[in-house]
Amino acid sequence: MSSANYVAHMTDLVTFGETMLRLSPPDGERIESSSTLEFRVAGAESNVAIAAHRLGAKAAWASKLPDSPLGRRVVAGLRQFGIDTEIAWTDEGRQGTYYLEHGTEPRGTNVIYDRADAAVTTTEPDDLPLGSIRDADIFYTSGITPALSSTLKSTVGEVLRDAQATGVTTAFDVNYRSKLWSPTEARDCLTDLFPAIDVLVTAERDARDVLGRAGDAEDIAHGLADEWEFETVVVTRGSAGSLALHDGERFEQSAFDTKTVDPIGTGDAFVGAFLACRLDGTDVQTALEYGSATAALKRTIPGDVVVVTREEVERVLNSDVNEISR
Repeated sequence: MSSANYVAHMTDLVTFGETMLRLSPPDGERIESSSTLEFRVAGAESNVAIAAHRLGAKAAWASKLPDSPLGRRVVAGLRQFGIDTEIAWTDEGRQGTYYLEHGTEPRGTNVIYDRADAAVTTTEPDDLPLGSIRDADIFYTSGITPALSSTLKSTVGEVLRDAQATGVTTAFDVNYRSKLWSPTEARDCLTDLFPAIDVLVTAERDARDVLGRAGDAEDIAHGLADEWEFETVVVTRGSAGSLALHDGERFEQSAFDTKTVDPIGTGDAFVGAFLACRLDGTDVQTALEYGSATAALKRTIPGDVVVVTREEVERVLNSDVNEISR
């Protein structure tokens, strides 16, 4: 039996997805020998909401959580960053976690998921704040969410279609995770969702490996926009920057130099900043610039969440090291 705790006032951006608890030993230590674990909240869609909020948008994250100390810890962890949480609480299912073991080359960083039977995997449309979603300017989710269960595949599709039909801009990041599903499974599901998506974000590697696209980033953007009639396609290219196609017009942005402390959440920081700018009427080129600068700052911050101010982002934009490709 679930009960919802919904926010009644207007929200610019509503995101929906799973947020886990992230447990990490000190940098360089192994999980099997560490005596301490750092405790953080982590989830693509809540990361996007927080990034958008930090850039000035009114953002909310919606999900389904177990009514337990761990579920409540997720909400407490997110509310400290200023976003609204719209939760369906349930006595069934558990709180997903993941373990992150930082390591340098040649060992590398290892991620271990412990999310089976998480409460979020049973989310149906009626568990979500459909009124808040219909009143929002943008509804956002990512490819992680439908990968978690067959129930969520159905729910994501239904909510995207409902939001789009009521005039809400729907935004979606492919955000492929090989530990959740195969490229073929992902492609079959995502292409079913594409007609209900207005703004698509994809990493160039995901466009190639999952969506079967060829050519450079501009070819990929044009191909996707032509086939699925997206209003906007954004292709991210890591250190090579990003490219967007909006209403047939091409925009490009280079990446900013950054010293990486923790790369996790970089893409979410980019998307959140980009959407925040589009929400306040900023043009696509400038939104790419803010997205790129926010992503660079995220890489300097431990954890999944980008804790920055708009002024800090603008300092990066105004720095001498910035080279913008228009």
